[in-house]
Amino acid sequence: MWGGRSGGRGYTLRPMSTVTAAKPSPISTVRKGVIQSWSRTLIPTAKEAPSDAESPSHKLLTRGGYIRRVTAGVYDYLPLAWRVLTKISNIVREEMDAAGASELFMPVLVPIEFYAGTKRDEAYGDLLFKLTDRKGMVNALGPTHEETITELTKAGVASYKQLPLNLYQIQTKFRDEARPRAGLLRGREFIMKDAYSFHMGVEGPGGLNEAYDAMYRAYVNIFTRCGLSFTAVEAESGPIGGSASHEFMVNCESGEDTVLTCPASGYAANVEKCEIGPRPSDLHAAPAGDLQEVHTPGLPGIDQVGEFMKVKTRNMLKTIVFRVVEDRQGRGLRWVLATVRGDHDVNEGKVKAASGCTVELAPEKDAHAAGFAIGYVSPRAAKHHHTLLLIDPDACPPAEKPPFWVTGSDRKDHHVKYFNWKRDVGEAMLNDPAKVKVADVRNALAGDPSPRSPGAKLEARRGIEVGHIFKLGTKYSEAMGFSILNEKQERQPVIMGCYGIGVSRVMAACVEMSHDENGIVWPLPIAPYHVVITPMKVEPTSEAMRVACELSGRLAAAGFDVLIDDRDERPGVRFKDADLIGVPIRLTIGDKSLAEQSVEFKLRSDTQGKGEMVKIDSVVSRCLGTA
Repeated sequence: MWGGRSGGRGYTLRPMSTVTAAKPSPISTVRKGVIQSWSRTLIPTAKEAPSDAESPSHKLLTRGGYIRRVTAGVYDYLPLAWRVLTKISNIVREEMDAAGASELFMPVLVPIEFYAGTKRDEAYGDLLFKLTDRKGMVNALGPTHEETITELTKAGVASYKQLPLNLYQIQTKFRDEARPRAGLLRGREFIMKDAYSFHMGVEGPGGLNEAYDAMYRAYVNIFTRCGLSFTAVEAESGPIGGSASHEFMVNCESGEDTVLTCPASGYAANVEKCEIGPRPSDLHAAPAGDLQEVHTPGLPGIDQVGEFMKVKTRNMLKTIVFRVVEDRQGRGLRWVLATVRGDHDVNEGKVKAASGCTVELAPEKDAHAAGFAIGYVSPRAAKHHHTLLLIDPDACPPAEKPPFWVTGSDRKDHHVKYFNWKRDVGEAMLNDPAKVKVADVRNALAGDPSPRSPGAKLEARRGIEVGHIFKLGTKYSEAMGFSILNEKQERQPVIMGCYGIGVSRVMAACVEMSHDENGIVWPLPIAPYHVVITPMKVEPTSEAMRVACELSGRLAAAGFDVLIDDRDERPGVRFKDADLIGVPIRLTIGDKSLAEQSVEFKLRSDTQGKGEMVKIDSVVSRCLGTA
């Protein structure tokens, strides 16, 4: 979600608040709908969820006969699930094609050399599935295909006249999750749409910004058409890399991610990316007391230290050591220390931005060798040469009386009380901007000042990521030698963008967003069937079955997908199953309704009503009225 701020990257998008889809019509006026009998397809419903199911989507998709576990993090997609996934994929295809992208299909197997060239074999680490063929060649099962698509376009694009280009696929991806959970939300095998754009420039017609904005709009259209309530948020790029990115989050209380929003401006970002508004600071307050060292043996964390010393964590300082991989400003920095309040968490992305360095969490062995007592580091350790100290404003706020701080003593198993910035770090160092900088270097929290609207406070909500778009720049083209001649006949690396949607995650996230105690409540656009017809008498010669067949034909002609529940089961069982699988419209045909030349019409989303009688001749128009 954008608040009209470009972040210095030269692009501006229209501010957006949370998007709740209007009612897009899922009914095609071109194709006829599908008619299926329950008895002729596979819908193995169950009363109980598997013992390992924790999330609503895992429970309900399994109970509803949508998915079946094969092994940890790997699932069969049964007919109902495949129908949902196909509808989501078709919406994705239509919007991607409308945005100017072209579909292709790349292999699952990726030579490990591709990933080694971009060092993503290191970035993914154990998440990368690897296998060795009979010739000893090592391949990976692709989690994404940046390297493969770059190698492909490198071979097929020779002139700037062939750009811009946007290529996408819908394919199975793999991640060797250590602890797969929540069914399809964190699996080892999943279905994804991944797209890649190629450009000679960033600005102007045909540039990366233009494609990025087009993909942003396409994603809004896709998730709106799927019937989702979602928020687009600023995000970190993670192992994909790149200069800018947005996540698209389905709003639901059971979501695994926290989204922070500004109610006044519409700004939204995930925890890793969210900025915090201005906060006052003061590094020159007087000491609260003489520095005292306290022996704190065998205490594994800050909470235990606070309990031992009878100090709240908000009165403690936490200092994290980062190793400088690249000092982009050429200052010769080797280390960056980031100090935050004890109840806050350091944000590595903000440390990178504030320091102007590419950094990584310092390996403990290397940090110890440099003299840092990991676990007991204090801001005083910044007195080492070639070290920059970053201080979050909440770690040095102005106060009416001298603040009381506890921090490490730079000696194992020891902490100090009454730490003071001016006395213990030194005024000369605090006044040297090359050595000390006050900056936002922590994760944002609900209640923090908004970075976009003075006086407003950030609010937290939960969400599930279903889409992510990135400005990759030249990270992959430079690593893989993909450069071509521009209009000036000068060779330059191609600029790239990357755009992903978790198709199987969309299905699971929709269930997380839309369900009740009885089962799934599908939005009409992606429901496996739009209508379930339940005749009370299922004998082929019965009047109820005759009307069911007639109605299904008329509904299919109008574009509805219809499931006829022709099972010889008790009505209660069939009604419960219909609620469980979540078909949006249920038509019940019994003797009473037939006597009135009617059927009972009920929306799955209507949990209070008992249904209404609709004349048989008006059923199609009544169903169309819900679309």
